[in-house]
Order: sequence, then structure tokens, then C-alpha cells
Amino acid sequence: MSIPDSGGRYDLIVVGGGPAGYVGAIRGAQLGLRTAVVEREKLGGTCLHVGCIPTKVLLHTAELLETMRAGAEMGIQASGLALDYGQVRRRMDRVVTTNFRGVEFLMRKHGIAVFPGDGRLLGPTRVRVAATDGSELILEGRHILVATGSRPRTLPGVVIDNHRVLDNAGTLRLPAVPRSLAILGAGAVGTEFASLFAAFGAAVTLIEMMPAILPLEDEDVSGVVAHELGRRGVAIRTGTAVTGVTASADGVRIAVRTGTAEDTIEAEYALVAVGRAPVIEDLGLEAVGLEPRRGGIPVDGRMQTAVPTVWAAGDVIGGLLLAHVASAEAMVAVEAIAGQEPRGLDPMLMPRATYSIPQVACCGLTEREAREQGREVAVGRFPFTANARAAILGRREGFVKIVADRALGEILGIHMVGSEVTELLPEGVLGKALEATVLEIGQAVHAHPTLSEAVKEAALAALGRAVHG
Repeated sequence: MSIPDSGGRYDLIVVGGGPAGYVGAIRGAQLGLRTAVVEREKLGGTCLHVGCIPTKVLLHTAELLETMRAGAEMGIQASGLALDYGQVRRRMDRVVTTNFRGVEFLMRKHGIAVFPGDGRLLGPTRVRVAATDGSELILEGRHILVATGSRPRTLPGVVIDNHRVLDNAGTLRLPAVPRSLAILGAGAVGTEFASLFAAFGAAVTLIEMMPAILPLEDEDVSGVVAHELGRRGVAIRTGTAVTGVTASADGVRIAVRTGTAEDTIEAEYALVAVGRAPVIEDLGLEAVGLEPRRGGIPVDGRMQTAVPTVWAAGDVIGGLLLAHVASAEAMVAVEAIAGQEPRGLDPMLMPRATYSIPQVACCGLTEREAREQGREVAVGRFPFTANARAAILGRREGFVKIVADRALGEILGIHMVGSEVTELLPEGVLGKALEATVLEIGQAVHAHPTLSEAVKEAALAALGRAVHG
């Protein structure tokens, strides 16, 4: 088929409509750039449709269910408590659809042209769109932002068929709570699914090759999550490698090795949650002279590639594969395209949130990382067992931990585990960004009774001055 050279001319063409793509497009329109987005599936990307948003709907239901099961302690007598998973999924779909329609509205509000289809670079300023209706067209743009996101990785020899061996999208499509689920990988995705399905009544086995679950987070934090998951009935196998997965009509058999010991784990389903890989195939990167690495497309601090008119942001460049980081990267790229001088992103200021039960929220260096860098550190830690609001909520597990430079009081890292700690993290991120010291956070008056008082007390603890601990 001949390709008509009539698609349109734009200041900015964004390939991919996920958290990097659609946010970058909106920022471009705000800055006066004539902007187009090419998206092969639905605006919002993995995060909105099969990632952040639907999983958090399920996790909220799971937390609510556990709270109601403990109602007697609160003086609430209830009978006949049961989970209607069909209704849970319908609500999940409604929340996703509402947010999706919101993104569509934002495209219209800002006058952004949206082209459904596959985008492929034909040159440094040209994108071919293989539209979903079978037609093709070429878009011309002064700049191109590649924001194609990522896809699930798998293990050697393990085929994700989304029948018995699932990725996150396939797991969200299950029509009923599985009787048993083996989760391969205990990072954020694995621990979140373990938390929600354990609450829903499934027998969950969590398998992790590293010595601890949530291996990238502070050891003290991951230890609390492991304890709480174990208390809820999750079988945790750390230091365990998966050597094979065999699917049958009614389940899976997972061959594992722990040290020299070999074993087999059986379950109704297996969820592969071993990370994500950048979507760089069939993008035409070679047409513009770009050679992506395994981790993604190389960019500089402004998100510009080696080709001056081609930029990239989000999971496709590697690094922290988080929706909010992707959006921030896209804003840096587009502001640079528009001639501004955006401040580069500091990885140490990027918040990391895991919505397991209990939640995990972190930013900056772990204690181990700080010490390995040769820093003289002071560590302040305050448990939620000593926090009045946590006692009121009946969720006293966890703590706030602040790692600070001993001499300067500079915040090097903040690590939290407990109820709703993802809502507490911005104080630590903002404080670190503004170079606040533990003294300044400790002296700031926090409302009582709130969970946030634990942040104040942890800061004071780093100075040896915690009041309630």
C-alpha cells in the first residue's frame, strides 16, 4: 500500500499515550506546541488499564475487607460477610473507564490530535501511523517524543499464555478469585498481588530469587512486609530460583531450587512478576540512527536522544519504571523542546510506593546504601505502635525510618511501612528537595492525632530526641 504524505504537520508528535505520553502532550499544548499523540491501544497506557489503577482498586477492597473482618474489635457486629468478586471487578472497570474518559477529555480540552494505531519512525521528523482502521498516514513533526512504555518480562523457558501462566493483565481478567496462586517475583507487583489475593481467600505462594522480598527497599521495611504477609497466610520462598513452569488444563507445576535443594510448587495459576522490558521493537529507531540498549533508549538529562529532534521518556528509557516518574520525565523533555530550561530529575528525589498490605513508601538512599557510600549516618526510627492515630485505626504495624547525615542533619533517605504511608511520603520528598534537615522536620508542628506525627518523631529520633519513643 502506498503511504500518503498527508497526515499533518506538528511541533510535537508523541508516540505512546501512557503516563509519559499523554502528560507530555498536555504540557506541550500548554506551551503552545501543535501536538499529536499516536497510541496503539487506549490512552492512559499500562498504568491506567492493567497496572496502577485497577490493582489499587482491588487493594482498597482487600484492605476494607480485612478491616471489616476485624470489626468486632471496633465494636461492630456483622454477619454474612462475603466477597462478591464480580462486583469488585465491575467497580474496577468503572474506575478505569472514568479515568480513561478523563484523559480523552483532556486531549480534546487542549486541542491535541489523537491517532489510534502503531507509530513507526521513518526519519528524525516523520512518523508513519498504521491506523487501527487499516489505513496509513505520515505525520511530520519538528520533534518526536517516544513514550512507548514497557511490557512484562518473563523467565527463560517460561511462556506467558494468560491461561494458566499470567502476567498482570491476565491476572486482572480472572473471573473469580483463584483457589491458589504462585507469584514469581516479590517486587512491588508481586507483593501487591500477594496482599490482595491473600485477603480475598486464595492460597498464595510468593517466590523470590533474592534473599528478601522487595529486594530494592530497606531491609527493615521488607522484613515488616514479609512478617505481615506471613501472618496473613502467604507462603514466602526467598533465595529461590524458578527452573521451570509446566501448565496443564487445571493448574501449574513450578520447579524451584533453593540452594541445592529442588522442589515443586503446585497452584491453580502462576503470575509472572519479574519486571518489565522497554517497548522498542518495530519503532523504526534504526531509521534515525538510534541503537537502544537492553535497558531502553539512551537519553541525556533533558530526555534528548543522540538525534536532536528525537526525545524519549518513561519506561522506554529504563531507570525507575514508575508512572509518576514517567510523567515527570516527559514534562522535562517537552519543556526543553519548547525552549525552556527545565531542572533535571534527581533519582534520589523520586518517590517509590508499594501498595501492599501494609504499604511501603520510600525515597532516597537506604541505610545500607548510605553506609556503603561511606556516609556517617544517624538513623531515626519511630514505630506506629507508639502512634495514637495508628492505634485508633487498629493498624499499628510498621514504622517511619529516616536516614540522615550525622554531621549536617541532611536527609539521605526516608523509608516507611504501615497503613497509608504512601500519603505521608510527600513530606519527606519535599523536605529532601528543599534540603531540610531532620531538626527542621522535627521542629515542624504536626497535627495530633495523625500518622504524620511518626515522621516528626523519626526526625527527632535521628537527633536522639524522640518524645514518644
